[in-house]
Amino acid sequence: MVGITRVLVVSNDEFLVDAVVHALRNDNHSVEKTASWRSAERLLSELRPDLVVIDAESEELDERPVVARVRMVTDVPLVVLSPSAQLEDRLIGFRAGADEVMAKPFLLSELACKVTALIRRNGHRSAIVELGDLVVDEGAHTVERRGRAIELTAIEFALLLTFCNNRGLVLSKTQLLTMVWGFDYHNVNLVEVHVSALRRKLEATGPRIIHTVRGAGYALRPVASGAETIGNGRCESRHNRAYRPLRSRSLALA
Repeated sequence: MVGITRVLVVSNDEFLVDAVVHALRNDNHSVEKTASWRSAERLLSELRPDLVVIDAESEELDERPVVARVRMVTDVPLVVLSPSAQLEDRLIGFRAGADEVMAKPFLLSELACKVTALIRRNGHRSAIVELGDLVVDEGAHTVERRGRAIELTAIEFALLLTFCNNRGLVLSKTQLLTMVWGFDYHNVNLVEVHVSALRRKLEATGPRIIHTVRGAGYALRPVASGAETIGNGRCESRHNRAYRPLRSRSLALA
């Protein structure tokens, strides 16, 4: 795996910024936040971020002057969160120099993927996660288990990455909903349906690794070498018991 990349998030919307920060940290980025571009300017030389995410609405300006302000002091990849979904408004941001303009509301998983892609395009390679008999290549968007390729949908892949990046933790359905689908989604049935589909695909080549923790949520427990399958897709190993619940918070912040 490569070194952790640095992202600066600029927004005075506490609910939004906490959700974005958590999603990016969950995607293995080191993230700092600040409330305004004025304060962000003072942090740039110290943090030397690989990418900046800025909420245009928090500046009470349209995308063009926000981007102009950023481009006066740094040329790192820039993602603008826009209050407008209109194509022309988004094009204004692109013409001014933004690398990506995302209209609100947006999927946190989509933002995280775009941030990773922009950083990779700017000179960083993506990480390959190896957990027991499972290999996940984030950049190539591939999954292998015991040497066999597993085809996943985009949501299933994002869900698996979330489990991988939080291995050893119990994640509630609400936490997974926020981390994968976004803070504006409220139907936990989405989590149940996609976890079930992901399990079926993973268990086609090996024992169960995503376990239900009754009354709490789900936990990923990789299959350790030497573990034995004991039936119903379960696997018994001393490593399988080493998980702990994530403290319950409204946005499941790290």
